[in-house]
This record gives sequence, C-alpha cells and structure tokens, in this order.
Amino acid sequence: MRKIGALIFPGFELLDLFGPLDMFGMLDKLFQIDLVAESTGAVPSNRGPSAHADRKIDEGVAYDILFVPGGSGTRREVDNARLLDWIKDTSGAAEYTLSVCTGSLLLAKAGVLDGRRATTNKAAFTEVAEQCPNVTWVKQARWVEDGPFLTSSGVSAGMDMTLGAIALMHGTETAEKVARWCEYTWHRDRDDDPFAALYGLA
Repeated sequence: MRKIGALIFPGFELLDLFGPLDMFGMLDKLFQIDLVAESTGAVPSNRGPSAHADRKIDEGVAYDILFVPGGSGTRREVDNARLLDWIKDTSGAAEYTLSVCTGSLLLAKAGVLDGRRATTNKAAFTEVAEQCPNVTWVKQARWVEDGPFLTSSGVSAGMDMTLGAIALMHGTETAEKVARWCEYTWHRDRDDDPFAALYGLA
C-alpha cells in the first residue's frame, strides 16, 4: 500500500487532480489518498467547485507519493515559502513525486527538479522555463520520467502519466486494466506531444 499526498491550493485545476486520483483510487488495495492543503476544509479550484482537504501540510505525515496538480493558483504559490518547504521535504522523503501541468512550476521553485528533466503545460512552457533555469525543460513530451520524478504536460496529460506511473509501480497489465475500467484511451508514448507544435515549441 502506497500513501499518496495530493496537494491542493486555491486555484488548482480540477482535471489535473481528479482524473489521476480516480485512476489511483480504482486500485484501493494498492494506493491510499490524502488531500493535503495549508488548512483543512474546502479549497476552491480555479473552476469554482471546492475540494475538501483531509490533512494540513504541518501534520508531519510521510507520503510514498507526492502528487502536485497545476492550475492558475500555482502563480501565487510560487511565493509561498511555507508550501515550497513542505514540497521539498515531502518529495525528499517520498518514493515518487508526480506533477501535472504547472504543478511542475511548484516542484521547480521548491528546488527538487534542479538538474533534472521535466515538462509542463505547453501553453505555459516558456513562462515556466524562464522562471526555473536550473531544470532541463523538455519541450516535446506528453510526460517525462527522470528517476523518481514524473512530470506531465497540460491537464489531460496527467492521466496518461498516471497510467505510466501505475505501470512503473505495478506493471503494464495493471495500468491497462485501469484504462479499461475508465474507458480511457491511454496515450502510451510519452514523447508523442502534438501540443508542443501548436505552441511553437517543436
């Protein structure tokens, strides 16, 4: 059983979070999920609906997997030293660290991606890369794996990355089962990124 700490903050992207977590949640004998925020209770997404945080970041809970979504709120949280310190400490103790979309901006600002390969939402790629020059940003990638770090492109790419993570941890057959249960077409080639060209990155 791996314990997932999924960070939420005001302005998180709904599909970044709930698409991947639903996939992990289908394997409830393998993964247990906490929603973690600075305060427990309702945390508004960037689309209006809120999610309920189960735990606060200062509770000292150790997680096997740190999961960080993106969303417009990441632009504010880059200046939140308390949150970035928690990301750095939690990632350092975790077996895997995953991000979706501009969640990689928070990982980079926390310093955990320094010297590593990563990607992000292609619409925000230049903005993110300019802020975090110590990361090797991959322009054309659906998702990137660099050791224990998996970072995905925008929004729906997080579900492809999550299936890739499940395959990494529990085998391709398990990931295929989850995709079938979701009636989801898994884009398995992490280098197949049509959106990079749309934004002039390839």
